[in-house]
Amino acid sequence: MNRCEIGIIGLAVMGQNLALNFARHGISVCVYNRTRERTEAFMRERVRGEPITPADSLEELARCLTRPRRILLMVQAGPAVDQVIEALLPFLEPGDLVMDGGNSHYADTERRMEALAARGIRFLGVGISGGEKGALLGPSIMPGGTPEAYALAEEFLLRIAAQSEEGPCCAYMGRGGAGHFVKMVHNAIEYAFMQGIAEAYDFMKNALGMPADAIAETFARWNEGTLNAYLVELAARVLRYRDPETGEPLVERILDQAEQKGTGRWAAQAALELGVPTPTLTAAVIARTLSHFKADRERIAAGFPWPDRRSEAADPSAVTDLEAALNLTVLSAFSQGLWLLHEASRAYRYGTDRTEVLRVWRAGCIIRARWLIFLREVLREDPEDPHLLFHPRFRQELQGRLPAAGRVLARAFEAGIPMPALRTAVDYVLSMRRARLPANLIQAQRDAFGAHTYQRIDRPGTFHTEWEEG
Repeated sequence: MNRCEIGIIGLAVMGQNLALNFARHGISVCVYNRTRERTEAFMRERVRGEPITPADSLEELARCLTRPRRILLMVQAGPAVDQVIEALLPFLEPGDLVMDGGNSHYADTERRMEALAARGIRFLGVGISGGEKGALLGPSIMPGGTPEAYALAEEFLLRIAAQSEEGPCCAYMGRGGAGHFVKMVHNAIEYAFMQGIAEAYDFMKNALGMPADAIAETFARWNEGTLNAYLVELAARVLRYRDPETGEPLVERILDQAEQKGTGRWAAQAALELGVPTPTLTAAVIARTLSHFKADRERIAAGFPWPDRRSEAADPSAVTDLEAALNLTVLSAFSQGLWLLHEASRAYRYGTDRTEVLRVWRAGCIIRARWLIFLREVLREDPEDPHLLFHPRFRQELQGRLPAAGRVLARAFEAGIPMPALRTAVDYVLSMRRARLPANLIQAQRDAFGAHTYQRIDRPGTFHTEWEEG
């Protein structure tokens, strides 16, 4: 059997495409899948002379690899990862490297890292973004673990990564579960970005009465400006596509229930645990969850009428306001996600460089967008500031768009259109710009019913009051 430089376990489409990507960059690959039929089909249907060798067992895969072995797991996140590692262990030696390229929870990654380290085996949690096409042509790669483990894989990962004007979209994200934490936050921002786009589509369709083709053209025009982003481009493409059977826009035939795999929910949970407010990221998760209650929504809608305030013709000023509002949603989502990364890096001692995170997201990944260049410039000026809102240039971008966002929200309410991503983005900005919030009343009530005490603004110390009426 040929000696190969890297092994891949799991040959769903992502695993297949990564194997081809490695091979086409001159890296010999040994592949294994639990079902032999899938391996055979891959070799027969997709491999065309690339240096890819099939293995019939994990033991054969381990024998095939040069040492120290480098093995990338592309199996479903969760128990399957543990099962594969357990089955693989008898064939590994100290100094070998195992990499998990799935969307694993960062805490699971740290647990696996610790367990394997006790046996002298290195482990990397590798966030990979870009979908099936990115895996083949160049993904955004976010590895985390020990520097020594990353050094074993760095050359190979850099060669297959997407390329931007600043180089390969792969960088060391930090210690422990940093790689999977960064990927989790990436996905949470992706949720918010997609929810914001969906809200803009809903507004144009149901408040402005615009047909799908006109909405598609609007997204395409926005993609030429500050909203230049893969997801905006994709929205235009999807809205243009016609159902071959009916000739109607296919998007209107798709059931309005959005799926999720858990990374957005994990990000919301992590934010709550770290005490970081991420309302827009969380609202996007809730919106997907709410979408699943289709039967309930239909039953409630039948008995909950709302005035029809749809425009007879698209209002150009409303479309302009909507563009500003979507920009504000996107910027707020990035602000919240980067704050979460800052606090996680501090709390878990990851050592994550957020400017490198933004560079890695410039190409290959799902949230690649023109705004990333600006955000990286802002962070570079003071990398230790947790908030983008501390920076005058960032605040200026938000402040100039707030009035337009307010007008969109008012018009959306009149039309009965929910816009949770936009509304939470606006409320996030308005809350963060307030030097004084009404939490003083909340704290007074907590003290009144539970003697939880409070602090004063005019003197130091902790106080309690007997709040009985005189």
